[in-house]
Amino acid sequence: PISREEYLKELIELQKVHFPAVKPLPGTEKLLRDLKGARSREGKGKGEKVSLALATSSHLQTFELKTGHLEEFMSVFPAHRRVLGDDVRIAAGRGKPAPDIYLLALQTVNDSLAPGEREIVPEECLVFEDSVPGVESGRRAGMRVVWVPHPGLREEYRGKEKDVLAGRTGEGEGDLHQVGEVDDGWAEHLETLENFPYEKYGIVV
Repeated sequence: PISREEYLKELIELQKVHFPAVKPLPGTEKLLRDLKGARSREGKGKGEKVSLALATSSHLQTFELKTGHLEEFMSVFPAHRRVLGDDVRIAAGRGKPAPDIYLLALQTVNDSLAPGEREIVPEECLVFEDSVPGVESGRRAGMRVVWVPHPGLREEYRGKEKDVLAGRTGEGEGDLHQVGEVDDGWAEHLETLENFPYEKYGIVV
């Protein structure tokens, strides 16, 4: 057995080796390029441009290791619309699966809108997630969610997909009224972000 301190030290060294070689999921780069210039097709925000924000559980040091070589790719997220796991505005113990990180990300968007632009509400937001706690976080924030898990995680939750999409896997301790209902249409599982169905979500690219 090794101590917690030794484990963390070894983990950091492994991250330094592997994270700089991380590549985006297939389809992600095109998706972000498309969304950067996209507009809403329907609803209260018809014709309005799509706003992007980042909400990640990664702390600053880990985030920089993962994305330092992807500056152009990450540039679609303005610095003031990035919320990281160690953001001081998130209370201790309120990371994913609590809704706080996504609600804060939405706040960063609304706080930086141009004069005359309409504020965005949670039900108009679309969350892209690869983790199960992240899906619950998005659902508890009142947002629609697209879940694109790693194949290994996908296999782990095979047969439980509906509970994952409803945010009902028991990852968090929040009231059940804050999560979704099974098959309520507010979350979807995709194997890949390639050929993303923009029209289904009222997005014009």
